[in-house]
Amino acid sequence: MPTSQSVEETLIGRSKTHGSFADNAFYAQEMRTLFRQGHVGLTLVQREALDMIAGKISRILSGNPNEPDHWLDIEGYARLARNDLESTG
Repeated sequence: MPTSQSVEETLIGRSKTHGSFADNAFYAQEMRTLFRQGHVGLTLVQREALDMIAGKISRILSGNPNEPDHWLDIEGYARLARNDLESTG
């Protein structure tokens, strides 16, 4: 039976693609603050999608910008927000 990675091994691996957690926190929180100041008419789904996208952008800025999963995740959260608009509009 294969052994699972330890938390420390996972964190080391993630730091190679995601960058430092402190840098991620800075970028993501700055973007989230900006998003919250920008438009008060957002739905919960739109706000959550933007929050998640902020986290993904922070990984691009502080980690490996060539990691395809970062870009796929952004696309996915944008799609979820669009799907919600289409289902409620």
